[in-house]
Amino acid sequence: MFAVKVLTICVAGLGILHAEDERRILLNDPDLLQTQLHALERKVQELTTKYNDLQATKTNAGGVYVRWGRRDCPKNNTELVYSGFAGGSWYEHTGAAAEFVCLPPDPDLTTKYSSSYGRMYGSEYDINSFASHGLDDGDDVPCAVCRSTAESSVIMIPGKSSCYDGWSMQYRGDLVAGAYSHKAATQYICLDENPVALPAGHANNDGNVFYPVVAVCGSLACPPYHDHKYLTCVVCTK
Repeated sequence: MFAVKVLTICVAGLGILHAEDERRILLNDPDLLQTQLHALERKVQELTTKYNDLQATKTNAGGVYVRWGRRDCPKNNTELVYSGFAGGSWYEHTGAAAEFVCLPPDPDLTTKYSSSYGRMYGSEYDINSFASHGLDDGDDVPCAVCRSTAESSVIMIPGKSSCYDGWSMQYRGDLVAGAYSHKAATQYICLDENPVALPAGHANNDGNVFYPVVAVCGSLACPPYHDHKYLTCVVCTK
């Protein structure tokens, strides 16, 4: 038994001496050290490149949203892509497109078609609903396409006038859509709390029209919602 222990100790000692010999060889081999140093430099360069690419992607991946009812963007790390005209389908057309769009001021048009199917109209405020904002009957709705230069995710939260923790507010306002009794489908969008009208757009031509949105209790939980109370909205980025 004693002999076995002595043999084990000797083998372990030889292993330690062998490892020490390898370290001495490594330290005394300049070519091997130079090779490992170059490999380490390449690894650092790769990590630096990946970090710079990530930073560039983060800088260029700004979230884009429409600010309805305004011709400008908020001043909180945003840039204006273009300012234009809110548009959509006629409020009584059964084949209407549902979404609102922000039309640019410098369209590129074509004449290659000879018949009309889809139609695009301008958008107007309903005077009974938006008179408190100083808007007149038939005022046309402006819009601004904005890009966040600091954040990439965008969300419109209906029924809130502030953002949740960790999100930055771009603007807040009133939730609007088409009237529920009209034939055309529409969408919910966030109208800025301080809307303005397009210049020289005061004629009451109807077209695509905006109305504020109220809560209707039943399948909608009340509370926290309340019957026929108007909904707010907020656009947030992160």
